[in-house]
Amino acid sequence: MIKFQEVSKIYKGGKKAVDEVSFTVETGEMACLIGTSGSGKTTTMRMINRMTDPTKGKILIDNQDITEVNPVELRRKIGYVIQNIGLMPHMTIRENITVVPKLLKIPQEERNKTAERLIQLVEMPEEMLDRYPNELSGGQQQRIGVIRALAADQDIILMDEPFGALDPITRDSLQDLIKDLNKRLKKRLFL
Repeated sequence: MIKFQEVSKIYKGGKKAVDEVSFTVETGEMACLIGTSGSGKTTTMRMINRMTDPTKGKILIDNQDITEVNPVELRRKIGYVIQNIGLMPHMTIRENITVVPKLLKIPQEERNKTAERLIQLVEMPEEMLDRYPNELSGGQQQRIGVIRALAADQDIILMDEPFGALDPITRDSLQDLIKDLNKRLKKRLFL
């Protein structure tokens, strides 16, 4: 469970980015933050993984106050997909998918199996694993960004406008894929 309890983020000069937000997301649920540009959607997500800390209120993950958790350790437990994908251009698709499992010191053989299993989930051929991001279409890169967020088997996946830069057909296809993955894998997704 993720629980926001009257969470606010106020920047220097008194600018309120988030104002007393409260909600709960249970395991297996998908939550979508909807609002205009500048309404605090990204700030709200960034507070979940402590990329920014709330000014007031509490955020609990499985009843633990996230301010009591080392931010680096917390981030390794949370998948994150950003609008501009964020794949490392100098790394193969396999290396991009398994970057967090490598940081977690998961053995190479297990990382390879994870990459092979995940690329099948998004219906891409295994030979793509040895390519580089610039060899893939935008939609394919975004699919890799999604499965990279799943590679360390995190229960929480944050997706900050993951469809914004895609054409309508690719966007619809990726949205359907994410809904299907959520049903099968029972994650907590924030879009």
